[in-house]
Amino acid sequence: MKQNSDAYALDIAFMRETTALLLGPEREPNALPPVPENLDTLTLALRGHLELLIPEVEQRTGQLPKDSAVRYCANACVGEARGKLQAGPSPRYGGEAGHARRLARVLRALCDHYENELKPTP
Repeated sequence: MKQNSDAYALDIAFMRETTALLLGPEREPNALPPVPENLDTLTLALRGHLELLIPEVEQRTGQLPKDSAVRYCANACVGEARGKLQAGPSPRYGGEAGHARRLARVLRALCDHYENELKPTP
């Protein structure tokens, strides 16, 4: 099923706010906040955001030239996001909190691609 951008608007600002709950402000990448009590809810929200954003990024990258570096990087990020969605938490890598933070980091990266490099053509 083809995604229709007019059918819904992605709330990138809200997606970024969700990532900040787990990663802290973008300006302070080394200052992780404490793990929120509602981690399960945040993880579900991150997964939902990714499931909405991935097809939009793919649609926009499809409009770029095949040899475009932007297309290559954005598609690599999509692949990383899909891998994170399939992976589960691992005690070796921070458990539930580590998994949620990995989802948040890839969501933040996809938001960057979506906003900065994949502007729709008029």
